This record gives sequence, structure tokens and C-alpha cells, in this order.
Amino acid sequence: MKKVLTILLFASLVVACKKITPNNVEKTMTEGTWKVTLFSEDGVNETFHFSGYSFVFNENSQVTAENGSITMNGTWSVSNDSSDDDSSSDIDFNLSFDALNNFDELTDDWDIISRTDSKIELEDTSGDGSIDKLTFEKI
Repeated sequence: MKKVLTILLFASLVVACKKITPNNVEKTMTEGTWKVTLFSEDGVNETFHFSGYSFVFNENSQVTAENGSITMNGTWSVSNDSSDDDSSSDIDFNLSFDALNNFDELTDDWDIISRTDSKIELEDTSGDGSIDKLTFEKI
């Protein structure tokens, strides 16, 4: 019985540490440089549009993507969205870029599906029911 209680306590601590909150997402994203490892729109993999770009998420809500010759500037934020009908996440990852080099495709209020210290998985369900996916991984 003692062993079962120890396992349950440990499991509850692990789950509590993995909870997604705006603060822990912001802290994670502002530490280091990131790359897009998946961008799919309507089930079509379009990750190649962002190949070679490094993303830096600054604490001042600015995000910069650079590939050595092109720099794209945008904004980002993390917010609670408890009014959203999608029960998978009440935390939104908001991105906004200008309509250059396909970066406007990243502009959305993404639902956070999962987060670790080195990876964040995002999804957006369009009005027609199609699902877009975006994953950033730390370089």
C-alpha cells in the first residue's frame, strides 16, 4: 500500500509540473532560440517555408525570425481564453507576422496542445473544421 501511495504522489507531482500556464509558456519561449519543426495547413505539410529560420521570442512581445539574409519581425503573446469552445486548451499562443514569405500563415491564435522546456505543439481549427498544426523546437 505504501508503494502505491508513493507512486500516486509522484505521478501527481509530474502532472502538476507539466501544467500549461501563460507564465510557464512565456518563460519557456523567451529562453533560447527556436525553429519550426512542423507547419501543416489543412493536412498538407508546409514546414519547408520556414526551413533555415531561427526564431527568438523576446519578453517585450516581439518575435524575430532570421535565416541569414532575411529578417521577419512580428509579435507574440500568451493569453487565457476560457471562452473558447475547444476544451483541449484554454491557453492561446498568439502570433502575428506581416504577409511576406508565407509568414502570414503563422498569424493566428493557436491552441497549446503540449509544452516542454524544448518543444511546444500548437493547433488551430479553422471555421471549416480543418486543422492547422505548428510545432516549435528549441535549437
